[in-house]
Amino acid sequence: QVQLVESGGGTVQAGDSLRLSCQASGRTFSNYAMGWFRQAPGNEREFVAAISWIGGRTYVGDYVKGRFTISRDNARKTAYLQMNSLKPEDTAVYYCAAANTRLASALPMGINEYDYWGQGTQVTVSS
Repeated sequence: QVQLVESGGGTVQAGDSLRLSCQASGRTFSNYAMGWFRQAPGNEREFVAAISWIGGRTYVGDYVKGRFTISRDNARKTAYLQMNSLKPEDTAVYYCAAANTRLASALPMGINEYDYWGQGTQVTVSS
């Protein structure tokens, strides 16, 4: 079992930055790819970014590319999502997730590829 707890959300102005953290506990964090997803009211949960469990490979969705960065610190069992130049359309509940991938370099992007989820943290961007 892996437990995930997100933090760092809040209400900001357009153009501001936030850094979300995802603290993991339980089984070996370094063996899991990590991902961030978001869900706005009335919308489906969508992929934001993923990072492999080894090698530091990352991928971010096209609509946040150049503004969001995903990273991880295996010693701290924490994944991060740095969000810059925030826009009102980034308003959503942000969830982190862990995937026990066979390939160390895998970058899962589908909801069903993830095994564990946090409870989410609200990000609200006002114009």
